[in-house]
Amino acid sequence: MPQNTPPSRFGDLAPSRYPGERLGLPEAGPRSVGRLGRRLGAIVVDWALASLISLAFFHYDSWANIGIFALMQVVFIPTIGGSIGHRIFGMRVVALAGGWVGVWRPLVRTVLLCVVIPALVWDSDQRGFHDKVAGTVLIRA
Repeated sequence: MPQNTPPSRFGDLAPSRYPGERLGLPEAGPRSVGRLGRRLGAIVVDWALASLISLAFFHYDSWANIGIFALMQVVFIPTIGGSIGHRIFGMRVVALAGGWVGVWRPLVRTVLLCVVIPALVWDSDQRGFHDKVAGTVLIRA
């Protein structure tokens, strides 16, 4: 297939050299895709905070954990650019189209994240299904 010809089928798409290349993001440093270690650290921090609040006010109810976790995502992504865990680990959630992430993107992203399975399905840019559907990417700040 010639170099300048766009792929006609999904399988013709060449693999990217690094996560975020196809999105126009740098390989490393600021604005590069947040990698697995940072993501795991962030979700552990967020879940721990939700669990502590649930323990203090709801006797560690599992539905309260999920609800608090979801509320933290929906409130903090559009206001501070990411969850508390994201910010501690130097990441933020941005809209692929640019500009403010808005309210609907965090809502969609969070609902899918709480289902868990979409977060485990990644593409070559290390974007989970929840980020693909919401049109977002988790980048290093």
